[in-house]
Amino acid sequence: MMLCVAAAQAADDELELEEATEATPKTSGILQFDVARTYARPEHWSMARARAELTAQGGSQGLKWKISGRADADAVFAIDSGFYPDAVRRDQQYQFDLRETYLDFSAGDVDIRLGRQHIVWGEMVGLFFADVVSARDLRSFYLPEFEQLRIPQWAARAEYYFGDTHAELVWIPVPSYDRIGKPGAEFYPMQLPQGTRMRGEVKPDNTLANSNWGARLSRQFGGWDMSGFYYRSLDVAQTFYQVGSFGNEFEPRHDRITQIGGTMAKDFGEFVLKGELVHARGRKYNTFNPALNPDGLVAQNTMDYAFGVDIPAFRDGRVNLQYFGRRTFDLNPAIGLERVEDGASILLNTKLAKAWEGEMLFVSMLKRTDFMFRPRVIWSASKSWRLVFGADVFGGDATGAFGRYSDRDRVYTEARWSF
Repeated sequence: MMLCVAAAQAADDELELEEATEATPKTSGILQFDVARTYARPEHWSMARARAELTAQGGSQGLKWKISGRADADAVFAIDSGFYPDAVRRDQQYQFDLRETYLDFSAGDVDIRLGRQHIVWGEMVGLFFADVVSARDLRSFYLPEFEQLRIPQWAARAEYYFGDTHAELVWIPVPSYDRIGKPGAEFYPMQLPQGTRMRGEVKPDNTLANSNWGARLSRQFGGWDMSGFYYRSLDVAQTFYQVGSFGNEFEPRHDRITQIGGTMAKDFGEFVLKGELVHARGRKYNTFNPALNPDGLVAQNTMDYAFGVDIPAFRDGRVNLQYFGRRTFDLNPAIGLERVEDGASILLNTKLAKAWEGEMLFVSMLKRTDFMFRPRVIWSASKSWRLVFGADVFGGDATGAFGRYSDRDRVYTEARWSF
């Protein structure tokens, strides 16, 4: 179960060749500045990043292309130069990424997209469940918005429509993986036991045997949007293997897993109901008990699920309520989890004034004191300019998904210009 706290729905990324009718390329982009101050002890500046993203796209009848790139520079490593290890500075101070870059064309009745692209199969507000294909940049946890968090995949995708049914085949020859940063980073996911160290991440070779593939089928039934998928892949998330002669080292690797799931959604007029279900097989979990297994891992099959309602409310605002959980089959108690780990979230959004809106997201686990609270105020000064003022607060068990970051409470400001 992957939690994400952006309050936006996944974008519709289905191929739209019929819209590519102009030969003149169109350009767009954003300039964004993010400043964050962590006020939990030890107090420090945790972000002072400038981000630029540029996109060009165009095409003609039957052919469409897009190319985009992003560049980041974070001055926080100059402001608080002694706070972060050198490995973190080298990993996060400067970054350039090729974003969505692809060609769209048709072969008979089949639409094809080749290149670096987003493949979004999950659409829960603020949560990652059925969005199994996407890799993510998690160096800022799940705090950024979805479109900035996701990492595109190098993929070949074919789509076919027959009636109300939509079929999709995906092959990813060169997979992308989650970026988690280096030990000592603000939101590094692994809490290292005392006296241990982390080795460099091991990524599989780019061979045919290490490619990912999957299929998805979706259809409308009496007003219900239903889909089912099968995805066989190298896990985008890292598995931390216990290695070394004395078991005092860990090494991030990527295991092959299988995920089978589905989604459903229906608009009832007064509210929208959504749900997702994903069964994962082959993923391993840490036990820190070499007596069970020399690599400190046990394989567990799981079922992730999420159900939510989105209700229009307030002044052009909304309320989103969600219940989510993970059931582990044949649970090995050594992983430190209960058979069912569930939680709930509430998102409130409302207009405060003509150009101002307020938003609050609260996510909590139900069987342990583990929570995240994210209030923010958004000022849309114009169609091009947006300012955000907010806070991110974490609490709970030091081993929990949120409580482990209880010393990362922060306030932040974001300024974005779109063109």
